[in-house]
Amino acid sequence: QVQLVESGGGLVQAGGSLRLSCAASGSIFSLSVISWYRQAPGKQREWVATIRRSSSFTSYADSVKGRFTISRDNAKNTVYLQMNSLKFEDTAVYYCHLQIPLSDYWGQGTQVTVSS
Repeated sequence: QVQLVESGGGLVQAGGSLRLSCAASGSIFSLSVISWYRQAPGKQREWVATIRRSSSFTSYADSVKGRFTISRDNAKNTVYLQMNSLKFEDTAVYYCHLQIPLSDYWGQGTQVTVSS
């Protein structure tokens, strides 16, 4: 069983920065693909960014490209999402998602609120 715990959310002014962390239990972390998703009130959950087992491969939603950076530390079983130049529309609950062959896991989410 894998558990994911997000942290680092909070209230920030527009233009500010936050760094989210996703800590995973279990020994499969280094073999997994990790993504961040977010869900704003009244909206569907949307994909934000992905990092593959090799940290050299990352991908981003157009809405965050150039502002957010996903990274991972396999030794610490942790994935990070550095969020810069935050906008009001980035306000959402951010979820960490871990995928391995035939299975996937979600964290409980961390709230990010950007004030305008």
